[in-house]
Amino acid sequence: MISPPKLIAGDKIGIVATSRKIVLSEIEASIKVFERWGLKVELGKNIFEQHGQFAGSDNQRSEDMQYMLDSHDINAIVCARGGYGTVRILNLLDFTEFFKNPKWIVGYSDITALHAHLNQNLRVESIHGTMPFNFPQDLSESDAITSLKKALFGEQNIYEIKGHGFNRTGKVKGELVGGNLSVLYSISGTEYDIDANGKILVLEDLDEYLYHIDRMMMNLKYSGKLENLKGLIVGGMTDMHDNKVPFGKTAYEIIRDAVEEYDFPVCFDFPVGHITMNNALIIGAQIGMEVENNKVILIN
Repeated sequence: MISPPKLIAGDKIGIVATSRKIVLSEIEASIKVFERWGLKVELGKNIFEQHGQFAGSDNQRSEDMQYMLDSHDINAIVCARGGYGTVRILNLLDFTEFFKNPKWIVGYSDITALHAHLNQNLRVESIHGTMPFNFPQDLSESDAITSLKKALFGEQNIYEIKGHGFNRTGKVKGELVGGNLSVLYSISGTEYDIDANGKILVLEDLDEYLYHIDRMMMNLKYSGKLENLKGLIVGGMTDMHDNKVPFGKTAYEIIRDAVEEYDFPVCFDFPVGHITMNNALIIGAQIGMEVENNKVILIN
């Protein structure tokens, strides 16, 4: 795996919107925080365009992303927010210059499509972490924002959390892949699909029906992505929905049952995903994962 250079004071980051539309007031706080870190900020030319629910047309969004990928003045690319739309521009992007001059790409949720392409096809590490849309207006820096700063500036993140009743104990080290379950499901069978064999998989999701969580986990299982995992990290399964006829299980119970026949360590309720404590994780990096009865330690 290629690890992009760490940032230093004076570096410039680019902010682009590859998914849902956004307005300046929603990212102003992040710009001020980034500048407080000693970074310069450049916004994509089309970042505030609107095309339906998207931040401009596919061509406009890809134009901004292509500029950031190619520019040698941009040291990292931070996606403004999630939603939906990143997968629509993947085939419009040329990573030739980026591959010559790798840089950190940051985001989560819909940005999972980018993480998957970087991991599977380019073998370049990227940061699954909080985005400008999530920065609070009071300019405070949560642990999640601090973890993003550490990841960008080359500092190691060590997370220690309480154990969960569904956890399965074990100690492993392996390459981290994954992200948003729905996005992974949407790229299954495509050239962007991930290879989870012998790796540690992280999953999170938002605003899904429970039966759909089950459907997506069955897809992971039947496609062979679960049987040879080194470990599984389950983050937030936030704002789940049910039908009039209840599915009968929570999202965590669905995932627990989908992997019960395997013996790799599993960590539930890790602070990652569509939650305030969305800790930064480096996709593609070798991470250490130790699941004990009463606690979990993750070194990334």
